[in-house]
Amino acid sequence: MRDVLRGTLGRSLRTLSEEDRLVAAWAVACGPALAARAEVLGLDEDHVLHVRVLQAGWRDQFAQMRTMLTEELRKIAAVRLQTIHFEGQSSARERGREAVAAAAKGSGAGRRGRGGRSSAEIDERSGDGNS
Repeated sequence: MRDVLRGTLGRSLRTLSEEDRLVAAWAVACGPALAARAEVLGLDEDHVLHVRVLQAGWRDQFAQMRTMLTEELRKIAAVRLQTIHFEGQSSARERGREAVAAAAKGSGAGRRGRGGRSSAEIDERSGDGNS
């Protein structure tokens, strides 16, 4: 069943950007229980996917699965992905500082997609709310 989902999802994602394909493929690649413990932040210019781990205790678990998750995401999303960088949950103050710094630098610098998006938000942007 999982292989069927991978193939079907991969074909349906072709019209999305690379970053959006990775966000949509995340839950299939790692399963819903693990996916609920992390949030995809974005894909940087070096093709590194940045993922925020929502609970500190799970960061090591994700790190141990890095190679397998990278391979699964490559297959499902058909994206050239170098690796996955897992980040810890930052405090509200740190996120505020990051937002101010990003705004000051402008939209051309640093990583893209730092806001973290859910698969439902990707579905809305692609016009497919049925997924």
